[in-house]
Amino acid sequence: MPFEILSFIFSAFFITYLQVWLAKPIAFKCGLVDRPNHRKLHEGSVPLVGGICVFIGISISVVIFLPMTVEVISYILLSGLMVTIGVVDDYKDISVKPRLLTQIAIALAMIFFLDYKLSSLGSLFTDTNIQLGYFSAVFTVLAVVGCINAFNMVDGIDGLVGVLSLIAFTALAFLLFRAGIQWYVLCVFYVGAIAAYLMFNLNWPIKKYKKIFMGDAGSMLIGFTIIWLLCIGTQSKEPALAPVTALWIIAVPLIDMAAIMIRRIRKGDSPFKPDREHLHHIFMRAGATPKQTLFLIAGLSLLMTCLGIYLEQVSETISLLVFLVVFFVYSYLITHIWKVLTFMRKLRKRTAE
Repeated sequence: MPFEILSFIFSAFFITYLQVWLAKPIAFKCGLVDRPNHRKLHEGSVPLVGGICVFIGISISVVIFLPMTVEVISYILLSGLMVTIGVVDDYKDISVKPRLLTQIAIALAMIFFLDYKLSSLGSLFTDTNIQLGYFSAVFTVLAVVGCINAFNMVDGIDGLVGVLSLIAFTALAFLLFRAGIQWYVLCVFYVGAIAAYLMFNLNWPIKKYKKIFMGDAGSMLIGFTIIWLLCIGTQSKEPALAPVTALWIIAVPLIDMAAIMIRRIRKGDSPFKPDREHLHHIFMRAGATPKQTLFLIAGLSLLMTCLGIYLEQVSETISLLVFLVVFFVYSYLITHIWKVLTFMRKLRKRTAE
């Protein structure tokens, strides 16, 4: 079994790695590049091919190693649609509406064609599962759209969405494998494919690699795949994890997105309006380098994932209550930290004068 898992990882890694080398020159010719502006402070034009290459690497690996069931084919088609709208957005910077409509359409396809939906919230306050009944479709659509955009919004510094997704996919691979759910193989493929992407995105371990970005195509693909796996893992006859544990696995992007949207709405802005007020921006304004910020947030995500898996063994109710406490504390701190940072900047200016 370990050899088989290593072969899965290597396959997705090698195919994705090869695709990056092939896609980079094409990206420059087609204009599929990210150029610096007031929000994007990187140097030079960077190819937005990471998501496309990961998708190709995953798709080819799936075709080679997995039986072509209706569910597997549906995943490839729906994730391909997600990547397509992401590529269009990367190329033309389209408005929020077509992206949301595509995400909703994909969620509805999951519900009505595959019967993949969040119908149970687990044993939160009683010994029996809380069933959503007629609200399951609406809840599933919200969960799909929320998870996709959570990973899309957190993609703000080199390596962040890749490392956070590596943690999520590794945790899901362990949980699904333990429960005997074959979809763990998809998680393993993503570990290999994202590792290949990170080599170029972080220029590590070989410095000569030219940087690439994941793009909206990649971050939305990752968000969609994670919610797809969470639906399967939490709603199976023999669940791999409790629904509340799913919150912990995506805690950092989910909490950051929710807190940001609440703050934007309070300001009278659109919840989807881009800005520089995410968690990684806070760390960097506080003086951390991008790499230090990456390690800090990755460590926080790993801690929350492990805590969630542990608390599931204690009590789903306690797990939910702790998660809510973490969310409200984070929201309070992130609201007030900007005031502290603004005060510190003003103080430094006065001292310099």
